[in-house]
Amino acid sequence: MNVRWLGWAGVELEAEGATLVIDPLADPAGTFAALGDAARDVELPAVEAGAAGRAVAGLVTHLHRDHADAGALAAALAPGATVHQPVATETTNLAIAQAEHELTAAALPRREIAVWDTVTAGPFTCTALPAVDGLGDPQVAWLVEAGGRRVLHLGDTLFHGAWWQMARRAGPFDVVLAPVNGAVVDFAHQQPASPLPATLEPEQAALAAELLGAATVVPMHYGGYALDPYYRPIADARERFERAARGRPYRAAPLAPGETL
Repeated sequence: MNVRWLGWAGVELEAEGATLVIDPLADPAGTFAALGDAARDVELPAVEAGAAGRAVAGLVTHLHRDHADAGALAAALAPGATVHQPVATETTNLAIAQAEHELTAAALPRREIAVWDTVTAGPFTCTALPAVDGLGDPQVAWLVEAGGRRVLHLGDTLFHGAWWQMARRAGPFDVVLAPVNGAVVDFAHQQPASPLPATLEPEQAALAAELLGAATVVPMHYGGYALDPYYRPIADARERFERAARGRPYRAAPLAPGETL
């Protein structure tokens, strides 16, 4: 299986001539568009497009705009391919409303998948595993299996207590893609704001990968979106992750956007 990092949290997997995308992002500027002029000078992450019109499925870890870009999904998916997403709840906010509106307007076939449930698409077997969203919204991690390999995409989860269960029930994992930017957020719909990070910090990601029993770890979800006071990521997240990964029983494999493992 080939694993191509598309930048931010976007990943394209290829096996047996088929592709699948997870959280692709084509329009980084759209993520904070609702903030208007306040987001005009936001630092944007570098992203690459997946292969156009080939993906047999699109997987979405959660319905935030930087992980559920309708335009990126529509461009990547083959005709009739389905977008698989977490089971929705009644809780909503502007981020979810924006993603929902764009996905609905794109008329993409969608299916909700509960944690531990599995769906197949082409050569890929995809299972939703536990994840905890830093803003309290529904989120899953996606395990994708093909050709005897297992790739686990952690979305932008917090540190949680399901690592050992995930390793026992769904491991071993050949590649784990882990968020590392430890962003602290401050949005109007969640006040008073928390000073704690809403996604894994680099050192937490390094530990989580060891608890999961990963063979190779690719850091992701870093390198953009610094926008004070709304979104404050760790500036040197990749470097801190690489330091924290030293001496651990897996290989750290940072990629450049568009690079394939």
